[in-house]
Amino acid sequence: MTRYRPPGPLGCGGAPLGNLFGRVEDTEARAVLDTAWDAGVRHFDTAPFYGFGLSEHRFGEALRHRPRDAFMLSTKVGRMLVPAPGAELPEERSSFVGGLPFGIRYDYSADAAWRSVEDSLQRLGLARIDVVYIHDVGEDTHGADWRERFDEAMQGAAPALTRMREEGMIQAWGLGVNRVEPCLLALQQADPDVLLAAGRYTLLDTASLETLLPRCAAQGVSVVMGGPYNSGLLTGGDTYDYVRAPVELVARRDAIAAVCRRHDVDLRAAALQFCTAHPVVAAAIPGARSVIEMRENAALMTASIPAALWADLRQAGLIPQQAPIPA
Repeated sequence: MTRYRPPGPLGCGGAPLGNLFGRVEDTEARAVLDTAWDAGVRHFDTAPFYGFGLSEHRFGEALRHRPRDAFMLSTKVGRMLVPAPGAELPEERSSFVGGLPFGIRYDYSADAAWRSVEDSLQRLGLARIDVVYIHDVGEDTHGADWRERFDEAMQGAAPALTRMREEGMIQAWGLGVNRVEPCLLALQQADPDVLLAAGRYTLLDTASLETLLPRCAAQGVSVVMGGPYNSGLLTGGDTYDYVRAPVELVARRDAIAAVCRRHDVDLRAAALQFCTAHPVVAAAIPGARSVIEMRENAALMTASIPAALWADLRQAGLIPQQAPIPA
């Protein structure tokens, strides 16, 4: 039995509302979050990094008038925002268009975790955050030195978040990363409640089925699946993990899509429902940058998918035989 299970199966990821890869107007951002609420979504995830505070501001503005016990909100630590008025924007910021006038400083220490949570509460305008993730403490962000930053997080942020949980300041904590290795190490070295593993159990990447998910099941740790569309490849795009997809993955996507077409099923619906069929996966949290996308996500999560589709994917070797499938 998991110690903390976020509400699911569908949540709302906050990166697009931080202007990831393109501007979203304030009115549209508010409409997206109101549409999510009207669709029954009660799981909201954001981070200081998303738009350098912009996403947190928008989530807080949309949620603070809602009954606080009616929804779960998560944010992240590891990047401290520092004022950068008129300064040259850091290269990493290029993914976000516009946003607020801040730069970042990586800091996974205990003091920084406390300060970051307090800062997030003020940006959100809320008195409570439910779940806090240690953000991007892996190779994708820190390269060959990632183990040093990971060790810093395990010695600093992790004990701090454990204390916050024990004192009732937060309900749960975990890692929010794009790779399995930091999650496995955290399960060995610390006491997380939930892991946000972006893109790591999808129709195109099922390696976690043999590694991370059994370990989480044994330790009572739930998993939230960010990036269920693998940053666009499973929506028909050409990017995987935010870079151009290799040809072999495009071919695999096309083969899965062909099976979906034979059964008159939207590939995106299959992607969402597949990753949340595993009992350890509490929810998928795709982002939405428009009301249309948010409505589509809600409809895709409940779309009818015939059992024959999953049987055909198994027979073609496109999903593992032992992978749980939607009931």
